[in-house]
Amino acid sequence: MKKKNLNGMQRIIKIILNLFSRKFLIKISLLLKPIFELIFKGNNFRDPINNKSYSYFFPYGYNKLRKNALSPGTLSLERHRLLWIFLQEETNFFNPNNKILHIAPEQCFYKIFKKKFDSYTTCDLNSPLAEIKADICNLPFRENEFDYVLCNHVLEHVYDDEKAMREIYRVLKLKGNAILQVPINETLENTIDGRDTKDKNLRNKLFGQYDHLRIYGKDYYDKLIKVGFKVEKIYQTKKMDESSILKFSLIEGEIIPFCTKI
Repeated sequence: MKKKNLNGMQRIIKIILNLFSRKFLIKISLLLKPIFELIFKGNNFRDPINNKSYSYFFPYGYNKLRKNALSPGTLSLERHRLLWIFLQEETNFFNPNNKILHIAPEQCFYKIFKKKFDSYTTCDLNSPLAEIKADICNLPFRENEFDYVLCNHVLEHVYDDEKAMREIYRVLKLKGNAILQVPINETLENTIDGRDTKDKNLRNKLFGQYDHLRIYGKDYYDKLIKVGFKVEKIYQTKKMDESSILKFSLIEGEIIPFCTKI
């Protein structure tokens, strides 16, 4: 794809991301996905989620666009592809007998998980993919109910994030696992909290997105431990060769917080 056309596409993507709601974008992207998959079929990149290859991955990002971020086939981002690889290679997540709670379900996983698991529950206040509309700070589930909870890039949107962490801990079974990815700056010792900042432009500047309420620092893991979790920082790309990282278009060194209820 020519550089001029690529730059034009990047500008269009950036405008769309900031102009339309996430709920609307999810609905539109589901309609466009089959078209994207056909147009961008090729051999430059591979999406491990559907195991298909493509000539092009879209740029993506609210402020600074990341090259080769969005897969045209599943609409997965780097973190989704990394998580898929980790769950497949390092965990028993895909055991169909596992009882899964997926908060704010990602569309790249939704249909696959729905077919895979006998018990797959989706939950969110606003997502069109969520079957149960509920507040993460007041989950309508019993204690010790789920083997896995997926809650990725949600806590930065939640006013009382520590209460949400306690709710996730509560509904997990003993020795159950939670994947709790968030935007985190490992150079920060402490989280910069802006939950009471009303100015969306300021939040965008401080936290990288207008609807984020904070940017987490290294104390994020301490918050999870305080709730009761055992926390393992997974560096999955360290176990991979450079060619695979490029082929799957992953962010080298990205961390997956893997939490266990103890």
